[in-house]
Amino acid sequence: MEQLIMIDAAKRASAKQITAVCPYYGYSRQDRKSTGREPITAKLVADMLQAAGADRVMSVDLHSGQIQGFFDVPFDHLTAAPVLETFLRDQATSDIVVVTPDAGRVKVAERYSQRLGADLALVHKTRPRNGGQSVEARHVVGQVEGRHCILIDDMIDTAGTICAAADLLVDAGASDIWALATHAVLSDPASDRLKASPITRVIVTDTLPVPPERHFDGLEVLSVSRLLADAIDAVFEGTSVSEIFGGENLA
Repeated sequence: MEQLIMIDAAKRASAKQITAVCPYYGYSRQDRKSTGREPITAKLVADMLQAAGADRVMSVDLHSGQIQGFFDVPFDHLTAAPVLETFLRDQATSDIVVVTPDAGRVKVAERYSQRLGADLALVHKTRPRNGGQSVEARHVVGQVEGRHCILIDDMIDTAGTICAAADLLVDAGASDIWALATHAVLSDPASDRLKASPITRVIVTDTLPVPPERHFDGLEVLSVSRLLADAIDAVFEGTSVSEIFGGENLA
C-alpha cells in the first residue's frame, strides 16, 4: 500500500517514468485458482501496480514465472542465484547434491546443479486435499546417502515443506543438510521448526527484512543489493537486464 501511494505521488508530480521495485512480490503463490471461490491475488497486485501508475516492474525470484504475463508493462524478473551460488562455492564441500523439496522447483534446482557441477535429487511431497499448510514428504528420488544435501526453494514461509524434506533426507542417510531460499517469509512457527529440524544452516537473502525475533543460530542473510542496483542501472541506461544473469533469469 505504501508503494502504491508513492507511485501515485510520483505520477501526480509528472514523473517521466516510474519503476516499481518489488524484491518480494506479495501474494505470489496465489497465481491461480486451486479450489473453487478463490481469488487470483497475484493478478490483483499486478492490476493495482499498473493502476497506480507504474511503467515498469522489477522483482526477484517469482514463485511462478507466469506472473510476468499478468502485466501489460515491461517486467524484469531477477534471480538471486548468483549470490547463493557464490556462497555455496565458498562454503560448501565438494560432494554436494542439490535437492528440490517439491516437483515445482525441479527446473530451478537443475540449473543450480548444472552450474555447481553437482548431482540432483527430488523429494516428492503431498498436501491434504482440504488445503492448509501441512505437508507430507513421501519419497526421495536420487542418491543422497552419506552426502551433503542442499535444499533449494524460492521461499521459506512456515518451513513445513523444507523441514519435512529434511526429515526424509535424514532417513535416507544424508550426512549434512543446508537450506537455501531467496525469500525469508518465516511465518510462525517457521523459526521453531527450523531450530528443531536436522538442517544445520539456513541461507536466505534480504529481499524481505528478517526481524530480530526471527533470527536463530544457523540463519545467514545474504544481500542482493548489488543485483538490484545493477538491474536498475541497466533499465535507466537502456542496456540488457537479462545479460547481467546470462539469460538465467528468464524462467
